[in-house]
Amino acid sequence: MDKTVQGGKAYGLLKSQQEEKLNSINEAFLSDPQYAEEEDLASKLEMFKKKYMEFDLNDKGEIDIMGLKRMLEKLGLAKTHLELKKMMSEVVGGTSKETISYNDFLNMMLGKRNAILKLILMFEGMGKEQDEKSTGPPGRKTFSDLP
Repeated sequence: MDKTVQGGKAYGLLKSQQEEKLNSINEAFLSDPQYAEEEDLASKLEMFKKKYMEFDLNDKGEIDIMGLKRMLEKLGLAKTHLELKKMMSEVVGGTSKETISYNDFLNMMLGKRNAILKLILMFEGMGKEQDEKSTGPPGRKTFSDLP
């Protein structure tokens, strides 16, 4: 009997398998003495995992150049192919890999090296925190608010 799986279920399974893999990498980072001093490491790793999964377009546990391109476009920072390649080589440590693994991503985000992508993502995170404070409709204005 040929069993066909619906796309949504297959995708969900793929995402949960991917998340399990990333969780095990997070566990390794949590027990790594190199990062013992890092503040809020567990919550940072959780945030990095979500961000990484959002842009892993091929669901192979790697961000390729198109995933990186989409990530930056979504942040309003379109880059040329050459700029994307330069950013990727910064993240993976100068090797000519075509993808960013989750380990590479975490090493970039938690490491001392200031890759452009790290700065962009940290800046975007700070922007989000400020945006979230002012949710809902603006407060009512009174005459005393006028200049």
